[in-house]
Amino acid sequence: MTQHTLPAHLRVALDLAHRGVPVLPLRADKGPMGNCRTCRKNACGGRPNMKAPGPCTCATPCHAWAAATTNPDVLTSAAWAGAWMQAAAVAYHPGGAGLTVVDLDNAEAVKWARQNLPTTKTVPTTRGEHWIYRGAMRSVNGVRPGVDLKSTMSYAQWRGPGTGTMAPLPDVVRALAVKKPAAARPAPCTVSATAPVGGGECRHRSPAYLARGIAMAEQRIKEAAAAIHTTVYRTFLAVLSAHGRCGCLTDAHIKRLFTAAQAKGESLRNCEDAWTNALTTLGM
Repeated sequence: MTQHTLPAHLRVALDLAHRGVPVLPLRADKGPMGNCRTCRKNACGGRPNMKAPGPCTCATPCHAWAAATTNPDVLTSAAWAGAWMQAAAVAYHPGGAGLTVVDLDNAEAVKWARQNLPTTKTVPTTRGEHWIYRGAMRSVNGVRPGVDLKSTMSYAQWRGPGTGTMAPLPDVVRALAVKKPAAARPAPCTVSATAPVGGGECRHRSPAYLARGIAMAEQRIKEAAAAIHTTVYRTFLAVLSAHGRCGCLTDAHIKRLFTAAQAKGESLRNCEDAWTNALTTLGM
């Protein structure tokens, strides 16, 4: 297969890899595609952060940021051939390239950045902008309304080279990752996710069992010291596995779980994605 006959997204990926940027294919819903047939549609349950063991049992990393690579042999291998044919976009691992992306998700967030952050390379997105700095740090979602930090253990969609000169990662951006006191957090956004079957009674468990399960799920999220994304997803998956089909979950239960996740820095969008992925994994 010649360079001209390669899928368009793979050509972009190979160019980025040549410049030292680890890349991976992205689905239309902005989710990462596995680089093997078993994991391509996340049928294995996924291992999104690769920091803690998950349902996936593949011998090599095949999910999200950990699968991003600069190796052209891997990118053009048979394992990823189908993924690139179906890919809707290219994603990259900013931290792996020594970069940090300040993801500004709306006009208000962009306005805030222009007033508070040093000028750097900017890339327009569908709803806002990516501000890219030279230097890596830990990734944190929801550091302020409409603002996520994507660097290590995270991925961002490649949207072109952008404009402007890339500046060194400033202390003001690093400071955004410092956890604020709980009282300073804004109230969680309205939860739009709904229970698959809501409002009924738990026919195979007692009400006390459900109440205890939700409380334990909240506590598990609150006590997570690392791999927050993974903990939230696996907690949602456990709750839905036990109660998703029996009719006992209500929107109030979901709100409690989302509130606990947002208190750990997860954005509403990430909570909704984790809930949807858990439903999909369980076939609900």
